Amino acid sequence: MSKMKERMHTGELYLPNGEEIMKEQMAYQDRLCEYNQTKPSEVQKRAEMLKEMLGDCGESVYIEAPFYSNFGGKHCHFGNMVYVNYHLTCVDDTHIYIGDYTMIGPNVTIATAGHPILPELREQIYQYNIPVHIGRNCWIGAGAIILPGVTIGDNTVIGAGSVVTKDIPANVVAVGNPCKVLREIGEHDRKYYYKNREIDWENLKEKTE
Repeated sequence: MSKMKERMHTGELYLPNGEEIMKEQMAYQDRLCEYNQTKPSEVQKRAEMLKEMLGDCGESVYIEAPFYSNFGGKHCHFGNMVYVNYHLTCVDDTHIYIGDYTMIGPNVTIATAGHPILPELREQIYQYNIPVHIGRNCWIGAGAIILPGVTIGDNTVIGAGSVVTKDIPANVVAVGNPCKVLREIGEHDRKYYYKNREIDWENLKEKTE
């Protein structure tokens, strides 16, 4: 393994255009291209491909095509029952971890790669990668952008269009650019599912029995 490839996962500066890295990346992207050409009706084929493509793939993971990823999802680790809507972009030059039951809206970007502020280093194409962790049972709203090094706690909701630049704790609703905690998830959410629309717990109980 080359020194540059080793640095992909250490957070150190490295050059991403080495022959070994590029050859491996191209093979993963070719496979991702094949995934994106599958039909929506080919549910079993997609499930089998994801098991092969992703670094870890739990049970009942479903990713709507098209799905974009620098390394074809090889550095993405998905728990059980993860649902991903259209146009997820994973800049997975290093690892992205997504917990069980998390839902991701359309047009979300999760980025692990960054570039130095110093122009001279950018001109030489230097890069660094910091992993992203998204917890269990989160909801990432449409168009959200999650930047390198961010951790999002369990059960948290990230509002549509948010730009997440720093860690967000568990059990909160967080929105904005930059994304900040709006409020904790609590008793209000046990009564209302949307604005003034109340949850009909008895009806939901009947449906699950």
